Amino acid sequence: MSQVRKAVIIGAGPAGILAALRLQQFNHISPIIYEIRPEPTTLGGAIGIPSNGLRLLYKLGLWDALRDRGAETSTVSVHAIKGHVIGNMDMASWSREKTGFGYLRIRRVDLMEVLYDEARKAGIPICFSKHLTGIEEDNQGITVTFSDGTSDKADLLLGCDGIHSMVRTLYVDPNTEPEYSGISNIYSLVATSELPSAAASIDSLNVMLTTDGLLAISPCRASREMVYWFFSRELAIPPSGDTRDGWEERGKQQVETIKSTVLDLIKDSEGEWGLTMKETVRQTNTLRFYPIYHLPAGGKWSKGRCLVIGDAAHAMQPHASQGVSMALEDIFMLSNLLDSNPASLNEVFRIYEQKRRPRVNEMHQLAERNGGVRKRISPWQLWLKEIATSGALGIYSLFGLSKLGIGQKPLAYDIEEDMH
Repeated sequence: MSQVRKAVIIGAGPAGILAALRLQQFNHISPIIYEIRPEPTTLGGAIGIPSNGLRLLYKLGLWDALRDRGAETSTVSVHAIKGHVIGNMDMASWSREKTGFGYLRIRRVDLMEVLYDEARKAGIPICFSKHLTGIEEDNQGITVTFSDGTSDKADLLLGCDGIHSMVRTLYVDPNTEPEYSGISNIYSLVATSELPSAAASIDSLNVMLTTDGLLAISPCRASREMVYWFFSRELAIPPSGDTRDGWEERGKQQVETIKSTVLDLIKDSEGEWGLTMKETVRQTNTLRFYPIYHLPAGGKWSKGRCLVIGDAAHAMQPHASQGVSMALEDIFMLSNLLDSNPASLNEVFRIYEQKRRPRVNEMHQLAERNGGVRKRISPWQLWLKEIATSGALGIYSLFGLSKLGIGQKPLAYDIEEDMH
């Protein structure tokens, strides 16, 4: 295959725009992005980006703009069901020492505004209302066609269109389908001006285990004028089945009842945090529900001149905050390999999969393990878990185990080192 000069990218989410920026900046490839939505989406809550992703955003020149909007929240405070803190842990002290970056929580809409602004400045075209209907390949390149009758041809096609990827479904791997994880989230963004004054001083991720799932709250803007809270719990597939209609009905039921459910679960929570959390739930006007899906490991990632990356290839549960970071690692690995193997896409994709699969599988398993704390437990199990958590965090703090990098080593992963 000849050298890549033009890349068609399907999907104008974080993975698509970041891929376009990197390929243009580093590889001098001309990218064009096609997006199925009619305009940039404003949906989504707040995204967590740990050290491994932040280091790559810095290399793209995006760190300062994102830091100005997001909240650096590297510490997690664990609360008992009564409200008091049973332990604190810095999630990024060791990885920050290794990489220079901690953990950023940022609204998805803020992230996308920064990315669209950067794409605009770089002159990267983004075409909306483009529903992909076909992919064909020959010796000269790969051609995509859309429902409006238009088409485009390039040397490289990237599927950056998320877990329900049309690129994967139409061309790369039609047999791999998303699977429900058994966990669902309810989340909301609330202005701190509507909450007790203590809400504006929340500067870390605060979590509480309940008998019915995990409750958490965190700042998500640098100015601390907004908090992001979510309740993550085990939830069965709707009786009507794993269908869009079934989940829409289940979502409506959850949104209608979740405030009273959460308030009942934390009714004995006292102190400043307990009161703030209760008032945050009460003052929430808009709730969003989403069942968490993931892709099974082992699916195909490439075919001919086409590669799927990010969630389109290996969507995992969000419980390790690795969605954006995994996409960034994919992009940098691809970009570096294109630079070192300019004449052979086959060789690029072969080495890419050889290097990426172990890393992706490691983070996939971590996210799945972290999802386990969302499962329903009895009051006795919760009591025992609180005691165990308090003891573990106490030992962690007393002996300074953060210096050993326990739990943080995957966050110091360096894509450049993996090239050797």
